[in-house]
Amino acid sequence: MHVISKSAWREAIARDPTLEGPISEWHKVATCATWSNITEVKAVYPHADYVNPFMVFNIKGGNYRLIVKIEYRWQMIFVKHLLTHKEYDKGAWRP
Repeated sequence: MHVISKSAWREAIARDPTLEGPISEWHKVATCATWSNITEVKAVYPHADYVNPFMVFNIKGGNYRLIVKIEYRWQMIFVKHLLTHKEYDKGAWRP
């Protein structure tokens, strides 16, 4: 998978440098993956949730939510948001 639009996580790391390790680990796994559907994503990340049209990953022990749009056909992941759990719960990120 090709990960695009990493500016959201760069901003989050600037606010909380301890995110760099966990997000780098997610990035390493995602770029090596060849997911073709949600089931395959959940096989690797069982706690990831599909919130139409996004996949939401728990990052740093569930303290953060990484919100991405996955285009399986093109093997691309578009990073939309990296939010604290509290920011995520407010729901302003939803379309």
